Amino acid sequence: MERMITRFQKVDHLLFYKINGSKQLYRSFFGFVTHLGGARFTIGIMLLLLLLSIQQPLLNQTSLVAGFSLIFSHVVMSIIKKMVKRIRPYLTLPNAMVHGYAFKDHSFPSGHSTAIFSITTPFMIQYPSSILILLPISWVVAYSRVVLGVHYPSDVVAGALLAIITTIGVTFMI
Repeated sequence: MERMITRFQKVDHLLFYKINGSKQLYRSFFGFVTHLGGARFTIGIMLLLLLLSIQQPLLNQTSLVAGFSLIFSHVVMSIIKKMVKRIRPYLTLPNAMVHGYAFKDHSFPSGHSTAIFSITTPFMIQYPSSILILLPISWVVAYSRVVLGVHYPSDVVAGALLAIITTIGVTFMI
């Protein structure tokens, strides 16, 4: 089991270095895109969607699922971060570069990835054609976290999976 964990960490670190060591223009683009998974944007867009969808029952229901998914997934994400206490890659890996804000909390799972997938997954489920737009946007936000040096690839995958699982749970509860 220990060898499997060591191999997984090696792959995670290798992928991190491949994604993190990028050109300035590339980093600037991802520095902008990453904000789509931030609290201001995700909470703001949820409030706007809830307000605009009052007269449209299906859109309103989907927006409610997304809002509750965002809330519940972040509660779970915060608990996991406190339990796992994974140190951010720019603090532990030699030659890792951090671009932008240097977070001080733990890295696993990624909050930005959790947030963006929490608000997009319900719409991708309810409106399957939206997958063509929402899935690439969600993955670009998640990928940006590694480019910027604040998360390992496994952090963003875990955040996305947490959001998807939470969304499925919320869908059955509502």
